[in-house]
Amino acid sequence: MMTVEEKIKNLNIILPNITKPLGSYTPCVLVDNFAYISGQAPLKENGSFETGVVGEDVNIHSAQNHARKCGLSILAALKNEIGSLDRVEQVVKLTGFVCSSSNFYDQPKVINGCSDLMLEIFGNKGIHARSAVGVTSLPLGISVEIEAIFKLK
Repeated sequence: MMTVEEKIKNLNIILPNITKPLGSYTPCVLVDNFAYISGQAPLKENGSFETGVVGEDVNIHSAQNHARKCGLSILAALKNEIGSLDRVEQVVKLTGFVCSSSNFYDQPKVINGCSDLMLEIFGNKGIHARSAVGVTSLPLGISVEIEAIFKLK
């Protein structure tokens, strides 16, 4: 059976470099067997972030891709803290924030971009509880921000 780290390599998934926090917080806090990952933004390859308002200048397909990028940043922050993603016992919860127009109601479809990544990488261990919330703005004008909780072995 393939380990999580082997599966990531096999799927040609490349985790980004972790970004410096934008405020007085840390990307990951470990408490007992749980890892709490601060809200992560959709990081572009050039180090900048995906921005915009979903339902106005960002379509749902692009927003789902932005949510996937948030998921990659979540995994990078977690791996940086714990050394190996093979230590993940369960993805417990994702909380997603979508900067969206007032008449956009598909926030859950947007956050599926991250949820589907967790299922792709962790299989049944990737099944999680979740919230998907529409907001009028996010830091730096980003389109999506997602935080996560993981149970560790």
